[in-house]
Amino acid sequence: MKRRHFLEGMAATVGAGTGLAVSAMGLPALAQSLKISRLVIVGGAEDRLQDRIILRKFVDYCGGSQARIRVITAASGDPQAVWKSYQQVFKSLGVEDVQRLALDDRDSAHAQPLQSEILQADGIFMSGGDQSKLMDTLWDTPSYQSLHQSFYLNRCCIGGTSAGAAVMSRHMIAQGPALLRPSKEAVETDIGLGLLSQAVVDQHFSERRRLARLLSTLAVRPDLLGVGIDEDTALVIEKGEALEVIGKGTVTLIDPSDMRSNVNELDPLEQIEMLGVQLHVLPAGHRYSVNSVGLTSSSAALRRAIQRLVAEGPMRG
Repeated sequence: MKRRHFLEGMAATVGAGTGLAVSAMGLPALAQSLKISRLVIVGGAEDRLQDRIILRKFVDYCGGSQARIRVITAASGDPQAVWKSYQQVFKSLGVEDVQRLALDDRDSAHAQPLQSEILQADGIFMSGGDQSKLMDTLWDTPSYQSLHQSFYLNRCCIGGTSAGAAVMSRHMIAQGPALLRPSKEAVETDIGLGLLSQAVVDQHFSERRRLARLLSTLAVRPDLLGVGIDEDTALVIEKGEALEVIGKGTVTLIDPSDMRSNVNELDPLEQIEMLGVQLHVLPAGHRYSVNSVGLTSSSAALRRAIQRLVAEGPMRG
């Protein structure tokens, strides 16, 4: 079954409020509740050689040098080379326990030892490559369910760059050219991991001129927020609390919830009229809490977008 044809009405369980749960390591949920569920969504091309701002912060979010960090390279065309690069970076940042998850095909995604590794991790980082390849490997497998359990129940910090960022959302951009202007059916979408339930993510955003691509996606899915992330930039989402932008670029939020569009009247590849779209540009070094954004007419729209991004989504599995 193609993922994009999957019926969204499947039963779901939300991981919040699980005060009596037991973690994968046998620890009471009270100990897990001291951790914050974070997503670190990286626009690609993050610095791995100099300041390494994003990866350094990722290590901090996972718990520092004693954290158990696992790397998924299934999206990559050369997974071993990519793994060696991240292994070197995390080791140089003081992490003693960093390992590659042996997620190489759909058969491996059913392996019990792999599920245990996911559930015991403090941090999981997904490399770049091809997001469709990664989802072909993970979709509707026990490892996919374990990722959700690890995030929602154990509060594992999950990061991803480029393709690893694209898969964070439930509605995922699979492929599409850098468009000059929004056009109908110019972008192919699919189903991603769904850790970000009310948004769709595009990466390499400013560098590859992807504003029109993201707008084209939102024209047919105005129920979602658009999140465009520049290279060497990360959007950090603290579930239920706040957003933070780290790195060197910006994050562009696009809210089409009040949009009027003629997309349903057009033929494929025709230019789209989109009226009333809200756009916010968030530069690196800024933090936006759901409780600290003011109530003026302009910031109220931003607050609404932040509330949607930090909202708990459904746990799958």
